[in-house]
Amino acid sequence: MSRTETHSEIRDAVRKLCARFPGPYWRALDRDRAYPTEFVTALTEAGWLSVLIPEQYGGAGLGLSAACAVLEEIHRSGANGAACHAQMYTMGTLLRHGSEAQKERWLPKVASGEIRLQAFGVTEPTSGTDTTRIQTFAKRAGDKYVVNGSKIWISRAEHSDLMVLLCRTSPRDDAGKTSDGMSVLLVDMREAKGNGLTIKPVRTMLNHATTELFFDDMEVPAENLIGREGSGFKYIIDGMNAERILIAAECIGDGKFFVDRASTYAKERSVFGGPIGENQGVQFPIARAHVQVTAAGLMVDHAAQLFEAGEPCGSEANMAKMTASEASWYAADVCVQTHGGFGFAEEYDIERKFRETRLYQVAPISTNLILSHVATHVLGMPKSF
Repeated sequence: MSRTETHSEIRDAVRKLCARFPGPYWRALDRDRAYPTEFVTALTEAGWLSVLIPEQYGGAGLGLSAACAVLEEIHRSGANGAACHAQMYTMGTLLRHGSEAQKERWLPKVASGEIRLQAFGVTEPTSGTDTTRIQTFAKRAGDKYVVNGSKIWISRAEHSDLMVLLCRTSPRDDAGKTSDGMSVLLVDMREAKGNGLTIKPVRTMLNHATTELFFDDMEVPAENLIGREGSGFKYIIDGMNAERILIAAECIGDGKFFVDRASTYAKERSVFGGPIGENQGVQFPIARAHVQVTAAGLMVDHAAQLFEAGEPCGSEANMAKMTASEASWYAADVCVQTHGGFGFAEEYDIERKFRETRLYQVAPISTNLILSHVATHVLGMPKSF
């Protein structure tokens, strides 16, 4: 079965939903750096954000490849799934490592859209991608944890009800391994805001609703600890693999958006007496972009299949994210070049998507860190850090 046939009904339905939110909708939001509430509500009501939640908790119970199909089609349509994609993978930490009571309490409400689980609190200003050096600390005090510290680049915090928070519960120097001593708390942000939690928006070059968080004696019920205290780092790894695969699927959608727009424009735009697409200097880069996006798509499929089968997929998830992000960025550059000056015009939506897809070579996890992972974990070369 080819990937175009895979989940064809899902793809068709998502495409029709996205058609209700055309370019002008996204342009207006981009100008104001506003959150696409109507779009997220429509996706939620249609059940697309709960495809990975098991049926017993109100979701569709589908595999990661189905979620990839949803996000790919969202991005191919010209929309931006970054406003809500975290709801697909953040709940995985709760689903795989939470207690039955926690899952029964939260997952049905996430699936129905009654509450949003969009925030994933990991990165800190001083640690970056060196997660073992996070300093946000949660101290146990009776039936609660008291949290102090800060986080940066936490997207959608202003639009989320719950947050999966990674913090230290014992000092790094006391841990047997540097990855020990970290725990995961499920924070009810509705209660925490103004009670120890401060959210500061960070304006960026794209409309990504990202923030910096400050914790000042923020209290979290001890019953909101996910899994065992001190084992949190292992719990978020699976979520990170899912995150990278899903965002790789978004890059494939972006790449297809750019190839679609570039090839259409090259066929229709006439200069010097003929369509610009008949010139190999124009058509070859577009063809190359198509080849790269297609090849990267197969890598994404492979990583998703491994994830669904419960097989180790850390390297494949990283490679899928890298190849897809580089393919989409190349396609973006080609699309702008093909359109010339019109590629910079807001009304064509290309400059907006150009900015949006550039993010994915930086986050989640930069290309250099992926190369380091492959070099040391796959090829066995020595680590430099």
